[in-house]
Amino acid sequence: MKIPLTKPYISTREIDLIKDVINNRKISGDGYYSKKVASFIENNFGAKQALFVNSGTAALDMASILLDLSPKDEVIMPSFTFVSTANAVLLRGAKIKFVDIEKKTLNIDPEEIKKNITNNTKAIYVVHYAGISPDMDVIQEIAEENDLFIVEDAAQAVNAKYKNKYLGTIGDFGCYSFHESKNYVCGEGGALLINNPDFIERAEIIWEKGTNRRKFFKGEIDKYTWVDIGSSFLGSDINAAFLYAQFEKIDEILEMRKKVYERYNQEFKEYAENLIFKLPIIPKYSKPNYHIYYIILKNQVIRDSLMQYLKSHDITSVFHYIPLHSSPMGIRLGYEQNDLPITEDYASRLLRFPIFPELNKEMIDFISLKVYQFFQN
Repeated sequence: MKIPLTKPYISTREIDLIKDVINNRKISGDGYYSKKVASFIENNFGAKQALFVNSGTAALDMASILLDLSPKDEVIMPSFTFVSTANAVLLRGAKIKFVDIEKKTLNIDPEEIKKNITNNTKAIYVVHYAGISPDMDVIQEIAEENDLFIVEDAAQAVNAKYKNKYLGTIGDFGCYSFHESKNYVCGEGGALLINNPDFIERAEIIWEKGTNRRKFFKGEIDKYTWVDIGSSFLGSDINAAFLYAQFEKIDEILEMRKKVYERYNQEFKEYAENLIFKLPIIPKYSKPNYHIYYIILKNQVIRDSLMQYLKSHDITSVFHYIPLHSSPMGIRLGYEQNDLPITEDYASRLLRFPIFPELNKEMIDFISLKVYQFFQN
């Protein structure tokens, strides 16, 4: 029994909608299904505006351009994240302030944000790890008190909530990913959610390579031209059609992932009670999307040994990020080992387990058996 880490859920509708795109002969960006995807995000999640883009990375890049980040600016973010969060800031020439995470959610620690604010701080980039957020009320208060922008890297958090708000709709910008490894997929794709209306008009220009082309197609101007910086951020309408088919099953996919998550919790409950390893924590304020299932082992040696043991039985389990501050690039930026002790500790002990909608009871029982055998040995 070979069990991958993740496997995209695909219904029968994706092919039907892609055929529709081909029949309509409009396969580039900002087509019928791109607009349908954007409307779905706006109407169902509550974003002021959504733009379908070619990746979550593109969404982060657009947010950083819209903030007019410059070399004098500093951006606070966790080091426990994917490289795109940091690259979006560095590509604008701004400085990154990596800060530590909290143990409960593995998200940015609000107290560490407070400690690292300077006169040059312009924004906080929040990463919603595993589809669970930090306390966004506290972070919003910090941002308002210090006149800072909030960018939500919600790549892992589509259809997850903080209290009654969808993640990605709380800060000035939200950045979604629809990569094959995410809950709702189209191969490669993403969305920029613009929640601060001051940025809507310029976002459309940057999205359209720095032109006011969208205004032209809306009939607001008689010709379009180059008016700002930008790039080719639009996603293909073929990808958007695939994604819209996923959105039609959004609740069904969530429920399937929830069952897998809860099955793991049931299987691993005794290990947590006996302090053999920790299970993920879902805060009371959170309604997660069950994107990642992970455990925290006692030390890195046990983590790596378990990972290799599972691999020997064709079960894919992986650690997650090498903290960005301790990576070769992070060291070039002036960071050193032990700068962020909680991040380094938890990154060295975290192990991700397979989770996808079609992971059935037989598979989970097999994984559980192998975990049991490992600790028995």
